[in-house]
Amino acid sequence: MTRVRIDLFVSLDGYTSTTDHSPENPMGQDWGRLTEAYAATRTFHERVFGDTSGAGTEGIDDSYAAAHFEGIGAEIMGAAMFGLHTYPDNPDWKGWWGDEPPFGTPVYVLTHTAPRPSIPMPGGTTFHFRSTAIEDVLAEAVETAGGLDVRVGGGVSTARDFLRAGLVDDLHLMVAPILLGRGTRLWDDLPALDLTHKVTTEVAESGTTHVTFTR
Repeated sequence: MTRVRIDLFVSLDGYTSTTDHSPENPMGQDWGRLTEAYAATRTFHERVFGDTSGAGTEGIDDSYAAAHFEGIGAEIMGAAMFGLHTYPDNPDWKGWWGDEPPFGTPVYVLTHTAPRPSIPMPGGTTFHFRSTAIEDVLAEAVETAGGLDVRVGGGVSTARDFLRAGLVDDLHLMVAPILLGRGTRLWDDLPALDLTHKVTTEVAESGTTHVTFTR
């Protein structure tokens, strides 16, 4: 049965996105600090950089990184995560995920600029652009996933929309041992997910705390 999954990076003080975004640094100044442990894993090196040398950390962080890619049949993301706001007037812009994006599935991009032509990419990723309600996009993604899971990739505003609508079955937080004091907070005005989902925690060798909410 298809489940809806989200993985998010969050600081100790609850921030999941950062400030000072730019075309050269689309995720913001603090993104490297939030994602340091994940980006150091062997799985990240292999799946995102295509590095098969065996470089990267193993252990708890890597086991969660590997699980992030398993069993996914379709992806949903916001326009900012795709990169539509980076070069909005360039019709040849295909997002900032590179020539072979790491998804390998259909990806549904939520944007008010839809309809736009779909963009097939090497490696099995095809970007589709939708401007309908998230419930409708999710239904299409579930059908496309063919029994595999649907991952809501973000950014944080998209993740919060799905959480607020009660559509998320599995939420995994990678809580970095840092304080940001700025950005966008995850939990403001959201329902108490601990009342509807089972909560587990595990601390990795890096000091990252992995918190999972499972319905």
